[in-house]
Amino acid sequence: MSKRDYYDVLGVGRTASADEIKKAYRSKAKELHPDRNNDCKKSEAAFKEVNEAYECLKDGQRKAAYDRFGHSAFEHGGMGGFGRGNGQGDFGSAFADVFEDLFGDMMGRRGGQGGRQRASRGQDLRYNLRVSLEEAFTGIQKAITVPGSVACEACSGTGAEGSVEPATCPTCSGMGKVRASQGFFTVERTCPTCNGQGQIIKNPCQECHGAGRIEKERSLSVNIPAGVETGTRIRLAGEGEAGMRGGPAGDLYIFIEVKEHPIFIRDGKMLACQIPVSMATAALGGEIEVPTIDGGRSRVKVPSGTQSGKQLRLRAKGMPPLRHGAGMNGEPGDMLIELAVETPVNLTARQKELLREFEDIKADNSPQTSGFFQKIKGFWDEMKS
Repeated sequence: MSKRDYYDVLGVGRTASADEIKKAYRSKAKELHPDRNNDCKKSEAAFKEVNEAYECLKDGQRKAAYDRFGHSAFEHGGMGGFGRGNGQGDFGSAFADVFEDLFGDMMGRRGGQGGRQRASRGQDLRYNLRVSLEEAFTGIQKAITVPGSVACEACSGTGAEGSVEPATCPTCSGMGKVRASQGFFTVERTCPTCNGQGQIIKNPCQECHGAGRIEKERSLSVNIPAGVETGTRIRLAGEGEAGMRGGPAGDLYIFIEVKEHPIFIRDGKMLACQIPVSMATAALGGEIEVPTIDGGRSRVKVPSGTQSGKQLRLRAKGMPPLRHGAGMNGEPGDMLIELAVETPVNLTARQKELLREFEDIKADNSPQTSGFFQKIKGFWDEMKS
């Protein structure tokens, strides 16, 4: 039985581009793969046929020879024995080509570098830092101790004794990966000799044992700007884990948590606090003294007839803005004061007498009470009708 035309096998025209041929092959290979067809002999044969066609058409020289001479171009060992004497082609190589195209980054391929990893970047570190509201208001310089790794001074981060350059791994030839054929697939694995580094160290440094870095705590001074709030992240470039074998260090990220304050409640740039006032001050009016976050004091007038929950505002007595970017409001926030009218307790006999006397003097000076009982009366009248 004569072979089918390779273009017909893949379902593409003779003018198809390399990308179109690869796309057609990928679709056919997925459709006909034996694992998806319960090892059907017919599907297996078609799968081999698709692989053979793609192995030919993906190569520019072989495609040109096929376009000119057809299948006869590869008979009797033509084109360097492409047919390998069995007319089936190198299926593992063909499928691996598309497999690498799909998963190349995952398998370690890096834009022509073949997965080579002479040096690797150190990991980023996270440090959680708690500051007080006062420190967030003013900004502060904080000293912190960060556990982690630093470049080994004994080998200058190379991992080799005497700072000797590492040698190319003989197993993977510096690729960091080795290939193994499994049936129709060619699978890449991390090289067991160099653990994916692409290099080996014949005489490891005695200090770091070839890693190029050692564990060591570091003391750093961190500038906490005014206006930070919980969730603010500060990045310190190059202050993370040291890289492997001279690789660049990672970054250190400081995550800020502002502790709760016993007096003030924060909402962005706004501050709020609740101030108790006596019943007499609320009724008659007066002045009270309130604290501010900068450690100062402000006197606030309480209007007569003040009810619990009334809010007063102190302009620009809140938190400063974190950044002064273009179009951003660089003014500090305000401070809201919520007044809480306090009911007196532990009254003396004279105080009770005065309150009863006040209660006996009927006057329309409790608007909320009057309005509330008017609503109740209306509700009861409606229920009766």
